[in-house]
Amino acid sequence: MIKVDISKIRDFVEWDAVKALEPEVKKALEMLEHGTGEGNDYIGWMDLASRTIASTLISDIKETAAVLRKECDVVVVAGIGGSYLGARAVIEAFGNSFIQLVNDGKNPQILFAGHNISEDYLFELTGYLKGRRFGVINISKSGTTTETALAFRLLKKQCEEERGKETARRVIVAITDAKRGAARTCADKEGYRSFIIPDNVGGRYSVLTPVGLLPIAVAGYDIEQLVRGAAVMEGMTSSAVAFEENLSAVYAAARNALYRKGKKIEILVNFQPKLHYFSEWWKQLYGESEGKDGKGIYPSSVDFSTDLHSMGQWIQQGERTIFETVISIDKVRHSVLVPQDEENLDGLNFLAGKHVDEVNKMAELGTQLAHVDGGVPNIRITVPELTEYWLGQLIYFFEKACGISGYLLGVNPFNQPGVEAYKKNMFALLDKPGYEEESKAIKARLKNQA
Repeated sequence: MIKVDISKIRDFVEWDAVKALEPEVKKALEMLEHGTGEGNDYIGWMDLASRTIASTLISDIKETAAVLRKECDVVVVAGIGGSYLGARAVIEAFGNSFIQLVNDGKNPQILFAGHNISEDYLFELTGYLKGRRFGVINISKSGTTTETALAFRLLKKQCEEERGKETARRVIVAITDAKRGAARTCADKEGYRSFIIPDNVGGRYSVLTPVGLLPIAVAGYDIEQLVRGAAVMEGMTSSAVAFEENLSAVYAAARNALYRKGKKIEILVNFQPKLHYFSEWWKQLYGESEGKDGKGIYPSSVDFSTDLHSMGQWIQQGERTIFETVISIDKVRHSVLVPQDEENLDGLNFLAGKHVDEVNKMAELGTQLAHVDGGVPNIRITVPELTEYWLGQLIYFFEKACGISGYLLGVNPFNQPGVEAYKKNMFALLDKPGYEEESKAIKARLKNQA
């Protein structure tokens, strides 16, 4: 099972300080379970996994995924933030690091668009897609998010021109609102297959909805096991579970106890490069949920041992406002032994015959000891192996802990009012209709600053 070890924070925060937060944690869990806290209209993710297991949704998603796998060599997922990070986190966790396109005729290459406004990126993407059998999964509740809508406009046009309108209708899928918005209108008009983004699940909590499940299924991974893992973690983190045994409760309490002692930055660490995009998903989950009202633990991440040769110095001896949460994978998928070398010029014969993962685990342990000695508290989350079932558990573990932690901080963990600020300025600068007054004001401001 997944384990949470907070023993390496006790030089900085005693267990009593963590335990003292139990009443606040219990209250937060009750608010989540009874829907009495702020943002209670966005807690549909709480029992989403168990509801999904009991429904026909997984079989419906698999059916659509089979069509895309049959008719496409490449599928582009158009989305931003929670509309793509969860899917990418899971797909990259299970994919081969060097073989992008699976040539078995079943699992297409998965590419991502709509998460930036780079002309070079879109030029290179559309150029790559020329002559290829490609499809699109358009993920947007409104259909008007600039980054995603712009990418989808280009991809839709190219797909229709290269593959014909009839084929495009079969290989373009919309994941959007049930009734409203431009993406819903487009899907209904064009006759696209579509799935619904639940109204009560926010984007950063949506990986276990069709938003994440369809791209993951198209990539060939077992979405049923992913959801089953999450459903098991639902039960393991309910308010009925004792505080000391509730993984999400202990993690949320530990990180908040550290925060209250001046540890303002949490660094999520992995020693498995396949988890790079999982860290990106985690950063959005915690950053959007907690960073408001002048509060919040700043979420950062590093890939070790790679980043030990870049960020390692700062972590070891920089400002002591940080703590680390390490995701450790017990069992790797493959076996690689260090070979014997007669000349031994690199001096590594002492490792001959050992598994590379044994070396990696000692790097992990050595780093933890060094960082704790250097004044960096460490939380360790151990995952038995990187499979759909265990990753589903890990996803739900972090989601539940995030909801608890937000309430401990005294913020609404389910809104993101600050995200709109850049959009208003961008629309004003682009002279979007309806923003005439804002356009005048911001241009005058820029002129005065010149």
